Amino acid sequence: MEPPAWKPIDAFFARESESPLTDAFAGRRAVHPFVGMSPVPEQEWMSVWSEMTAGARSGKSVAYIHVPFCENHCLFCSFYQNAWHAPLGGRYVDVLVDHLRRDRDRPYQAVGSIHAVYFGGGTPTLLSAPDLARAVEAVREHLPLAPDCEITLEGRAQDLTPDKARAVFDAGVNRLSIGVQSFDDGVRRRLGRKTARADLIRRLEDLMAADRGAIVIDLIFGLPGQSLAVWESDVRTALGMGLDGADLYALKLMPQTPLGSATRAGKLDPAPVESHGMYYARGAELMAEARWKSLSSSHWRSGTRERNLYNLELKAGANCLAFGAGAGGFLAGCSYRTLADLTEYADCVRQDRPLLGGLMRQSPHHRLFNFIKGSLERGRLDRSALAERLGTATGLDLDRIAGPLFAQWEQAGLIAIDGRWLDLTLAGRFWQVTLTQSLLEWLEQCIRKNHAPADQPAALA
Repeated sequence: MEPPAWKPIDAFFARESESPLTDAFAGRRAVHPFVGMSPVPEQEWMSVWSEMTAGARSGKSVAYIHVPFCENHCLFCSFYQNAWHAPLGGRYVDVLVDHLRRDRDRPYQAVGSIHAVYFGGGTPTLLSAPDLARAVEAVREHLPLAPDCEITLEGRAQDLTPDKARAVFDAGVNRLSIGVQSFDDGVRRRLGRKTARADLIRRLEDLMAADRGAIVIDLIFGLPGQSLAVWESDVRTALGMGLDGADLYALKLMPQTPLGSATRAGKLDPAPVESHGMYYARGAELMAEARWKSLSSSHWRSGTRERNLYNLELKAGANCLAFGAGAGGFLAGCSYRTLADLTEYADCVRQDRPLLGGLMRQSPHHRLFNFIKGSLERGRLDRSALAERLGTATGLDLDRIAGPLFAQWEQAGLIAIDGRWLDLTLAGRFWQVTLTQSLLEWLEQCIRKNHAPADQPAALA
């Protein structure tokens, strides 16, 4: 694979203006593409997988459990895989339990604590109460969970009837992540959401009244029909409910989604991307006024019950064991995904055949890059620690190669340098993914050029 063309440092500079929230970059980057990764040829998958799974894990670890069914294809979602039919649920969980069981004694699965588990999808809460309980119990039986392991179930509030909520809490779930997106009935109707505001709030209040785990929600800004006033009402509603945490996400308009198609056809009109910074700033301001604590650039908590462990550990480079059809994981310096086709996945589990649907090697410097990603996700970067890691791993001098970039970002109002610390400003937090990706790309190409053959110039020579 040919490396990408060299970009000069000023290609990563921000625009300097009086409004960095709206003007710093032409658009927000995609969420952390895998800088420096390379695909493993399919004929090598089995030998590489054998190496990956031969020994015990090292470092922090999480697990992802994929439930790839949806009742509807949400307009904004690019993760849709399979239409939901109730008879599929029990059969899928049967296979999932077998998947969890089959390698339970192998060191890569058996040795080393799992600190967080995430049931995602899809819509995991579509499963029946008994099937959800079976899946959670299998995770607890076959994975070496830490005593304080965070076990998150993602889903919809309307699915979590009192009986189903009781079943998942009894099984061991201690965190619910509910995709609300908006409380506004008009916005919800445009998205195809069927649950009315009053019913949604009532169901969330019931979950909080149970007092058996952290209840967190997702809100999205930039949705069709969502003015800044509607967005402010959404955030105020969340703050007034007694929730444990909330994510504030910008709408990512993917061309392959129903919303992307409807927007191109002129049927729906999301808020202009240029306005997203103002939505983010107002949401962050309301969170600060309510004294909610920011755990990342997009996630806040009201108290100590919410930890957001899975997301924070994953973005900092934790191992991630993947289970279920179409699940993605990280292990031993590689990224992998399981077979997505339900029939093929089930056949391979039952026949004890490999489940790989894709495999990539991470950059040789993935630990360095993960340190950067995990730090900036939390809104700050220890430059001294980064300089030491960069120098040890590559021989490069951070001040020499990245100092001009940091200085320009500070001039543009995105970061503040305070001794060894680089802190993101409010605008920097909005552009955090773009800043992270830009820094990773710049460092990766400097490292690549520094290690080029002798007949090629060294980085910044």
